Amino acid sequence: MQYRHSFHAGTFADVHKHVTLLALLAALKRKHTAFLYLETHAGRGSYDLAHPSTETSRQADASLARLCVAAPRTAELQRYLAQLAALRARLGNAHAYPGSPLFAAQELRPQDRAVLNEIVPSEARTLERELRGYARMHVETADGFARLRAYLPPPERRSLVLIDPPYEEREDFQRVAAGCAEALRRFRSGIVAAWYPIKDARTTAAWHSALAAVLDCENLVSEWWLYPRDSRVSLNGSGLLILNPPYQFAAQMQLWLAELHAGFNTAGSGGMSVRTLPPAA
Repeated sequence: MQYRHSFHAGTFADVHKHVTLLALLAALKRKHTAFLYLETHAGRGSYDLAHPSTETSRQADASLARLCVAAPRTAELQRYLAQLAALRARLGNAHAYPGSPLFAAQELRPQDRAVLNEIVPSEARTLERELRGYARMHVETADGFARLRAYLPPPERRSLVLIDPPYEEREDFQRVAAGCAEALRRFRSGIVAAWYPIKDARTTAAWHSALAAVLDCENLVSEWWLYPRDSRVSLNGSGLLILNPPYQFAAQMQLWLAELHAGFNTAGSGGMSVRTLPPAA
């Protein structure tokens, strides 16, 4: 399974991830006190859907166009579309799709800061160029998993960690679980959001069970799939594990995810859920 950022830029999985990211940042901003935003796998910052290399990107561009004219009712989708339009204007490309670092850069206040890890040097250099003008964004060419202990606990005493590896190796699932556990061990009250692909339902369920045995905190599991969860397509669904979610976050997510699903699920074979991890056996 490959989920390198450039392969699936702008797809339903990216929309799921980025609407959630903006909602988490908005929740942190309800307090004036500063926070740290930390990414483990940042990518290069933006992607051009006008010259896609795959059919997936062409479909993503069409789906985003439909969403832009749908006039969503929920504040979370309205915020996402406003930020997408603002970033496309800044990039000078109506078909650009920003990565999570650019979405976050638009949201940070003067008292907040971000550290963005990207292990591929060429991608990290491109990301630095994309973030010129954003003084609070710091890019490191590093393995984000290894850098968790360097930045947690943060001096701000509040944080959001986004864990989003490429899932090119089976070990990535185990590394995400270990990264979540390490983030909690270093900073118990920090918010962690870990994205994962849904390809095989049995594998996902087994991973959830293993997580439930080692993660002792409030959590949410948000899943959205457009294809049967065991079909042989490249990406059936998108999952997000959120540790220490903000107050009433699940209720709001139910509303905007349902609205998003109604707009994207043209084939009628998908589904969505917002729940907690199953209790450990």
